[in-house]
Amino acid sequence: MTLVPPRNGEGDQPKAGGGVPRVLQAPIKTVRLARGLRKDMSPPERLLWWPLRQRPGGYRFRKQCPQGPYSLDFACLSARLAIEVDGEAHDRGDRPARDAARDRHLQNLGFLTMRIPAEEVFNNLEGVVLGIVDACRKLGPLHRPSGGPPPRSGEEQ
Repeated sequence: MTLVPPRNGEGDQPKAGGGVPRVLQAPIKTVRLARGLRKDMSPPERLLWWPLRQRPGGYRFRKQCPQGPYSLDFACLSARLAIEVDGEAHDRGDRPARDAARDRHLQNLGFLTMRIPAEEVFNNLEGVVLGIVDACRKLGPLHRPSGGPPPRSGEEQ
């Protein structure tokens, strides 16, 4: 019995197109942290999660989504939008520099980070949700649905 090597795009080698999608790879430590944070969300995160879980604009959102060494407050994977709800602590000490490094890392993964002040969530929840949906629309989905199978040989398009 001879083993036939997998074609390009098959198998379990990420370099050949197989394996787990990079967007779903995260250290187990980050996955465990995200699971804990899902159960213990801050008040503005909990308030924002209620409308986001209704799939506004047809977009699906995840809460506490692990990406690399980070756990995103919310993420729309189809639009590659990371949503971070920032409290007052994000303006103090070394937090601005840490947030900038985090944003750069997420940008290297293909994500745009949208930072929303917690106060804005409390004062203008509807406007925040509309802004998130608008950002998702502008970014667009990663993969657009095809118009069907390609034409057969000899057929016009």
